[in-house]
Amino acid sequence: MVPFGGTTDSGYGLAMMMSEGAPMPADRTADGPDAAAPGEGRDPRFAALPCRPGKVIAVHLSYGSRADQRGRRPEAPSYFLKPSSSVAASPSTVERPPGTELLAFEGEVALVIGRPARHVTEQDAWSHVGWVTAADDLGLYDLRANDKGSNTRSKGRDGYTPVGPALVDASTVDPAALRVRTWVNGDLVQEDTTAGLLFTLPQIVADLAQHLTLETGDVILTGTPAGSSVVVPGDVVEVEVDAPTAEGTPSSGRLVTTVVEGERGFDPGLGSLPSVDDTQRAEAWGSREAAGLSTADAAGGDTAGEETAGGDTAAEGETAARPGLDPDLRELLRQVPVAGLSQQLRQRGLDNVTIDGVRPLHPGAKLVGVARTLRFVPNREDLFRSHGGGYNAQKRVFDAVREGEVVVIEARGEAGSGTLGDILAIRAHANGAAGIVTDGGVRDHDAVAAVGIPVYSAGAHPAVLGRRHVPWDHDLTIACGGTTVQPGDILVGDADGVVVIPPGLAREVADAALAKESEDAWIAERVAEGHPVDGLFPMDAGWRARYDAWRSEQG
Repeated sequence: MVPFGGTTDSGYGLAMMMSEGAPMPADRTADGPDAAAPGEGRDPRFAALPCRPGKVIAVHLSYGSRADQRGRRPEAPSYFLKPSSSVAASPSTVERPPGTELLAFEGEVALVIGRPARHVTEQDAWSHVGWVTAADDLGLYDLRANDKGSNTRSKGRDGYTPVGPALVDASTVDPAALRVRTWVNGDLVQEDTTAGLLFTLPQIVADLAQHLTLETGDVILTGTPAGSSVVVPGDVVEVEVDAPTAEGTPSSGRLVTTVVEGERGFDPGLGSLPSVDDTQRAEAWGSREAAGLSTADAAGGDTAGEETAGGDTAAEGETAARPGLDPDLRELLRQVPVAGLSQQLRQRGLDNVTIDGVRPLHPGAKLVGVARTLRFVPNREDLFRSHGGGYNAQKRVFDAVREGEVVVIEARGEAGSGTLGDILAIRAHANGAAGIVTDGGVRDHDAVAAVGIPVYSAGAHPAVLGRRHVPWDHDLTIACGGTTVQPGDILVGDADGVVVIPPGLAREVADAALAKESEDAWIAERVAEGHPVDGLFPMDAGWRARYDAWRSEQG
């Protein structure tokens, strides 16, 4: 690990490269433009690097987790350039210009070229990488529309490429076993390894070297995994790159950037102004759900932008936020037992609406909410590597679930591992979720129960998700406990189990079930008085007349 940020000697980094036999770039000699006069320190922006980079090259889309989040997988890597003036050291501040809303972080592994590379093989490419460190490829989505994929304005602003704080010797680490993690205000929001890359790090270096010369000190930003999202003034972003499997677990240390509100806006007479639409909001936040946008009627998925060479296209037919459950209907459903609702649905021809095989952690608690769906597929090791880490579908749903919603998980009735644990239960509870229903297992059973949120599951199991499942997708029609559940369906649960109600029938069946409850309560009183059930349950004409008369007396 090479802590360049700690030196005040302007020639330290260059001297180290020369001592290691690295050729000196012509424009970075001791009397070059970035050399410091005797007694002067180096430019603090480049304190974490051996010299000011001639080029900062960024990969558009490289992690499987990010590609799946975007809904597109490129066949080959593509790139854009960032100016070296955007580089910052750690700690630093980054401005969100006034009048903008979509400043997004992207934790990344940064490669620093140690010796020039031109037309190198993929097998030899890693030997040209001198160091590895952390970077944050910040971007302002408000400015993407007119950049047509170049990201010049949106990602080239001063301070939008924090790097450091320390360098890890690339020769001591496996390029396929590096880990990148990002925290926002202390919460871990990104975690993935380079094993999840669509294109290996040596491939990226070799591919670039067949088009241009990579010079000593150049920086390559290798893309971000899922979990990138929006930050606002006051937020603190930390990024760390390490090598967990290497001896001593070498690390870049925490790269710390604080977001501040800028003071200087844009001159409308000079160029295009910031603008946003729901497509940009969804891409900046990471998904339509995270941005608070409905997934229904979304127009054709994501379009061009940060990860393509073309321009952005605004979403057609912007949609409203997901509808919640009417408070009066919610209260009505709380009064009605699941058995009564099941009976009324059966009378209307719906016989396959119970989620079978699940039991409540809190039998005395009532569950009423709107379905938010999540689907797991059977574990396959290569698919878990690409979909199970980082900000996967499971984490996205629990982060995005809203007040009154129920997370419903399709686990195929496979209870041989947990499908959630206490951390996700806490997250759902903090978001105001109405409950969780899974036809799989629950990890940390007692801790989940202590959270207090209604949870229905197939039982407890100590194993982690990856033993049996891959978190695959969400907000789609799923099968849970033998019944079909669609986003927006209404779920009601009690000690008897969970029933799924089509939204259009909810009030009708609730009113009918409540009326039937009143009738059954009257019958129960008569049975308790000693009357036989024959003719009373169900009521014949005589008993029906007596019941109707009683109802009339009650007003």
